[in-house]
Amino acid sequence: MPRSSIASRRSKEKLEALYLAYNRRCYVHPDPLEFLYGFHDPLDVEVVGFIASSLAYGNVKQILRSVSLVLTKMGPCPSAFLLNSPFNRIAGTFSDFKHRFTTGQDIARLLCGVRRVIEKHGSLQKCFMSRFHRDDPTVIPALSAFVESVFPEGCDFLMPAPCKGSACKRLNLFLRWMVRRDDVDPGGWDGVPPSKLLVPLDTHMHRIAMTLGLTKRKQADLRTAIEITEAFRKLCPSDPVRYDFVLTRFGIRKDLDPAALFCN
Repeated sequence: MPRSSIASRRSKEKLEALYLAYNRRCYVHPDPLEFLYGFHDPLDVEVVGFIASSLAYGNVKQILRSVSLVLTKMGPCPSAFLLNSPFNRIAGTFSDFKHRFTTGQDIARLLCGVRRVIEKHGSLQKCFMSRFHRDDPTVIPALSAFVESVFPEGCDFLMPAPCKGSACKRLNLFLRWMVRRDDVDPGGWDGVPPSKLLVPLDTHMHRIAMTLGLTKRKQADLRTAIEITEAFRKLCPSDPVRYDFVLTRFGIRKDLDPAALFCN
């Protein structure tokens, strides 16, 4: 057996062992994903997922605090709040909101974009699926169209477009939550195969991928995200982001030793 095949088999076995050990809900906290578990209506789940993933940058404690604040202001049915609130009410509700670079006005624009999509298509899923083609190699074309639907006027930071070379970590994180279904990811968007997803690439995941030899690229951009995803696809063709949650646990939870990722 070629040495590369042996190495791939060992990598697969290592990652599967980590998946079986840590891909559990008891390891989710602290992670904005946990907010999705409190909702059951599919429309609420995707609205909450979109908000939580959009604010998933910065210190994790600050992320959880900011997401919690937004959801508290929206009430027990976030989708109903959106559909029954004009822009002025939404803007007023979040006038004093601040999450690092994101202001209350930014959140209001984001939420109004989500409302516009729901009013036109019925859900975020239907909007995404209207531009998704199963013969596309990845979700990138549909994701680009989805960004334009939510923010036709553009909002580079909250919703960066793939066409500009961004890795779109938070959007790909949102898609992971919506598409995959296991003990951690709730799923629900059954029309999108997990095989089309991209790794939600941030600096932490980039560092892990470089240490594991999955990329040598120095920038955590879209090209790097694609390269890392392709490396994972060789190990798990049907689900290349299968190990994303597990690998990122070691940078979030203080009770896990990062050395466990790299030991034989």
